[in-house]
Parts: sequence; C-alpha cells; structure tokens
Amino acid sequence: MTDHERIAQLEAENATLRQRLAQAAETIARLEQRLAEVEGRLAKDSHNSSKPPSSDGLKRRSWPQRPRSGQKPGGQPGHAGQTLRMVTQPDVVVAHRPPVCRQCQHPLAAVTGALMVERRQVQDLPPLRLEVTEHQAMAVRCPACQALTRGTFPAAVRAPAQYGPRVRALAVYLHQYQLLPEARTGETLDDLCGASISDATLLSWVQQAGEALAPTVARIAELVANGKQQHADETGIRVQGTLHWLHVNSTRHLTHLAWHPKRGQVALEAIGIWPRFSGWATHDRWASYDAYLTCEHSWCGAHLVRDLAFLAEQHAQAWAGEVRDLLLAMHRASEQWRACGAAQLPTHERAEWIAQYHELLAAGYAAQPPPQLATGRRGRPKQSPAKNLLDALLEHSDRVLAFLADLRVPFANNQAERDLRMVKVQQKISGTFRSEAGATAFCRLRSYLGTMRKQGHSMLDALTAAIQGTPLPVAWGT
Repeated sequence: MTDHERIAQLEAENATLRQRLAQAAETIARLEQRLAEVEGRLAKDSHNSSKPPSSDGLKRRSWPQRPRSGQKPGGQPGHAGQTLRMVTQPDVVVAHRPPVCRQCQHPLAAVTGALMVERRQVQDLPPLRLEVTEHQAMAVRCPACQALTRGTFPAAVRAPAQYGPRVRALAVYLHQYQLLPEARTGETLDDLCGASISDATLLSWVQQAGEALAPTVARIAELVANGKQQHADETGIRVQGTLHWLHVNSTRHLTHLAWHPKRGQVALEAIGIWPRFSGWATHDRWASYDAYLTCEHSWCGAHLVRDLAFLAEQHAQAWAGEVRDLLLAMHRASEQWRACGAAQLPTHERAEWIAQYHELLAAGYAAQPPPQLATGRRGRPKQSPAKNLLDALLEHSDRVLAFLADLRVPFANNQAERDLRMVKVQQKISGTFRSEAGATAFCRLRSYLGTMRKQGHSMLDALTAAIQGTPLPVAWGT
C-alpha cells in the first residue's frame, strides 16, 4: 500500500470516527435531557407540585409548605376546645345511696330526705335495634249500604316487609359519603342494627336517591352560576375502566360535581355553569377556563407557590424562591387587613407589593440564558420551564395578584381541592365506577351532601328527606 493510499484510508477512518463521535454527543445530549426530565418528575411531591400528600411517602420534606410557628402541637391558649358538656335532662337517673353510716355503721336504707351532692353523667348509645312499624289495612262495612270499604296503605309502604327511609339513608350515607365498599356497608348495617341487605339492594337505593336529587343538583348549579364567586377544578376518574373527568364548581356554601368524558371546554359547556357565570372565579392555570371572558379570573396562589418551589429547588432559580416568599408575605398581609374588616389594601401598600413583584420578575428574566436549539432539531427553540412560568406571571399578573386588589378574592383554590379530595379517595378504594349511572348518582349525592354539610344540616336527616322524595331546600350562597 502506497503512502497516498494509506493517508486516504486514515482520513476515511478519521471521518467515520468524527461522525460516530457527533452521533454519540447527540445521543448523550438527548439522554442528559431525558435524565433531567425524569429526575424532575421524581423530585416532585405535594410541596412543589399538584401531587397529593398521600403520594409523598415517608421522605422528609426539604422545603416546608408553611413556616414553623414555634408553638407546641395541640390546642393553644384561648382555643375553645370540645369539652363534653352535661345535659340538663338526662334520660335515666341512677341514685347511689350509702347503705350504712360511715361513722357508726347504722343502716340508712329506710332514712328519707337524701340530698344530691354531686352529679356525674355517662353518655352512651342505647342498644341499637330496628323499630318495626306494622301498617294494617282495615275494612269497615257501611251501615247505610252495607258496602265493605278497605283502607289504603301509605304510598311508601309497598311490600309485606321492607326497610324504612332512615335505614336506607344510613346505607347510602355509609356507601356514598363515608365510602365503605358494598360488602362492608352491608356488614356494618348488620352489626349496627341487624339489617341484612344485598349488594343489589344497596345499589338500587343509591340509584333511587340519585334520581330524586336531580332537580336539587340542578338548583345548586343555578345558584353557583349566578353567584359572585366560585372555585373550579377538575380531576381524572375512571368509568368502566376508561379515563373520564370530574369537574367541581363550588363556593363556601355550595358544592356541584359533574363528570364528563372530556376535560376541556366541551365538558364545561355541557355542564353549563361556566357559560352563565359572571363573578370572580378562582382556579389553576388550566387554559380552558380562559375562554370565559364574562367573569373575572384569579389564579390559585398555592399552585404558584408549589411551581416556584420546584424551580428554586430543582433548577437553581433563586428568583423563584424570592417570588414564592413574596407571594406568601402578600398573603399574610391581605389576611391581616381582612381581619381588620378592610375591603382592599391601602393604595400605597399595594403599589409597593406590586413593584417588588415586578422587580423580582425582571431579575428572573435577567437570569435566563438565551434559548438554544436542540442538536439535530429545526424550528423555534423550546423554552425552559422557568421562562414559561416567568411569561405567565408577567402576562397574567392581574390574575396572580387579584387577592391584593380585592380582599374578597381568596389567595388559593383550596375550597375546590377540598371538595374533590374524597373523589380521589373513592377512586383509590374502588378503582373505577362500574357504570355511568353509578358515576352520575355519586356526583349528585356528593353535591347534595357537600352542600348540606356546608349549610349545617345533618347528613342522615338530609338523606332521609331525599329518600322520602322531599330533599332539603338549598339556601342561597356566594
């Protein structure tokens, strides 16, 4: 082989090696990007994302959700407490007389005029058993025409033997509100009061209660739609094993739940609350809510605090931690002014808060590196998560800081999250709704019971009224 041929061969091998090195560098870059994404997902928990606290496991939080108060756990001085109080009219009185004189041992059984010197009360459940009411249809012969006329049973008494509305209400309450599975609901009823029911009977009671509540839930939707404020959120559920979405619209006094196969605007239009709403709406940054321009929007501060915590911890964005602390300080200030009865912050104080907010955003923009196009890709460079959040905080600063402009606007969307929390518990227990009718009944019952709980009614009384066909009326609430 000549020197010229040998040089040509080495140049070809060198070109091949350079090509392989470039491919390896591109692969390493992709893997590093993928590794960063995976590590970011693994680093998320309830304090820096929307994941529930139940997903945190036993790991120690490095960034507490709220600052430590320095107080010991338990009730603090001035706390009202829940001390068990004595009743004025006990059901049973047991007198304890001394049998003999403590000093001379003289018998005291026949002595009259005993004095009550101290009272103590034991409050307990009586033995539980079903109370049986027998309905008898009587026949009476008319003395004028001798015709025999028979009495009629009440409309609700349809069978020779049946369970009454309070037993059915208790069963539905245990299954739909306390989320006991069907078999355990039957066992609990049997243990409590000797009522033995089948799974099919329980499900039929649930369906009947859900159907009776359809007009009441429609009324709740109407009141939310016409109210001054609402909280909104959504979460995934499974119906017959397929992903669906459960949407909540709620206030301090009202709860409305509805499911739909879709998550976006198609579902919101079908449910019908958002198109009619013109007040203040508090929610997360989900884009589908932005389509409704007839109402004012405020973003959930708790969501933003978690997003900022994630950027500060995982992406070393110092500005994010500072904005997080600023939002929490704004929240504390708004709470203090609200406690004083103010409708809004003083103009100068609000202006100072807003100025600090925009100064920190400017520092955040200055800290961002220029966007770089990924190796081997064309088109517009992809923005970083930090840049995306900065753009959102700047473009929609009115939504972020709405709670400063009007103290009636809440800082966070906790109301909606509380109203959805037990839905996730139901899914963990059952995994899926076995039918669309079951999902509909669940939403109606939880809407009604959630509303009744907020308005101070007994759950059993509310369910008993619904099963009897006369649900309790829903009071107006904002």
